[in-house]
Amino acid sequence: MLALKLALVGAVVLAASFAARRFGHGVAGVLSGMPMIAGPIMGFVLLQSSPEHARAIALATLVAYPAMVLHMLSFAHAVRRLPWWAALLLANGVFIGAGSALLWLHLPTIPACALAALSPWLALRLMPAHRRERVVLHIPPIELVLRVSAAVALAAAIVLGSVVSPAVSGLLLALPITGNVLPCFTLARHGADATIELLSGFVQGLLGFCALFVVLVVALPLLAPGWAYALAWAVVLALARGLQRWRVALVVPPAPID
Repeated sequence: MLALKLALVGAVVLAASFAARRFGHGVAGVLSGMPMIAGPIMGFVLLQSSPEHARAIALATLVAYPAMVLHMLSFAHAVRRLPWWAALLLANGVFIGAGSALLWLHLPTIPACALAALSPWLALRLMPAHRRERVVLHIPPIELVLRVSAAVALAAAIVLGSVVSPAVSGLLLALPITGNVLPCFTLARHGADATIELLSGFVQGLLGFCALFVVLVVALPLLAPGWAYALAWAVVLALARGLQRWRVALVVPPAPID
């Protein structure tokens, strides 16, 4: 089961990297922000534990979700002034501090869902200005290997640490794996504008992440776990389709690099 989870993480990182190479950083960010890792992990949780325990983890993830959004926002502002490793440390410090504070507050279900739903829209308005370009990118094979290796190592630490308690599991599940790995490589190779575009797309994709966990929190007390999980993914896929149409309407055709 652990090997399957880690293989899924590697597949998502590869898919996001190929999307960046073909469609640009923004599309890669949207794909990465979707619950392509956390969603299947929640499926495993539903198979292995009671609906009440799974719902507690989903609610804890939602409570910590604004910290994930703050992680992206702080990372985006930091890349203008800091090297990748310093921006990474800053973003994760913000995530841990904000996430721990939110869990300590013990927000009720409705305020937690409302705050989670509002967070990405506010973050998109606060993103730093940047140049938006769609280009055909070149990512060397060795960089793809390093991206996948870093993501799998981080995912293994999260999965092994997620057995402590629902609150800790929720916080770790909200830790953005691809949001920690891809911006570092993007900043080092393509610069600050490309990284901010990636992170802006990531925040857009987080709308789907939020939708999945909101539906699980609301539906698990009312439906069988399988039906609640299927409904959550149906909402995510519908939202992803809407985001894709929105992005197509906003962007210009890709321009190859000379």
